[in-house]
Amino acid sequence: MSEYEIDDDPKRVDLDAVWAFMSTEAYWGHWRTREQVAAQIDSAWRVVGAYHRETGAQVGFARAVSDGVGYAYLADVYVLQSARGTGLGKALVRTMIDEGPGAKFRWALHTKDAHDLYRLFGFAEPTMTYLERPGTGSQLR
Repeated sequence: MSEYEIDDDPKRVDLDAVWAFMSTEAYWGHWRTREQVAAQIDSAWRVVGAYHRETGAQVGFARAVSDGVGYAYLADVYVLQSARGTGLGKALVRTMIDEGPGAKFRWALHTKDAHDLYRLFGFAEPTMTYLERPGTGSQLR
């Protein structure tokens, strides 16, 4: 992972890079417009990016929504195919949930295919105390 770095500076996020991934590869994000993705990044409680040290190109991303006190939702975590297998996914999640202002928060997320990654950080299936109302748009089901 030494050829990459993790940074939580929101000014460094490359909207073009995030949009390129979200609009073509993210099964969870195809329904959003570029303007919606930009608004989500701008209003995020925290963003974390992964960048190639030499070129500065953004190769990964994670976003969180939070009340800033005790609860946060982890969203839009990705690593480009070319940078996978380097530990960047773990580094993004670790930086977001364990290394920063949300380290003691209750965290939630949705995933269709990355359960093993998130279990490493203590995520588990909900208990009987958790309820959720799914979105009503067909893109959110």
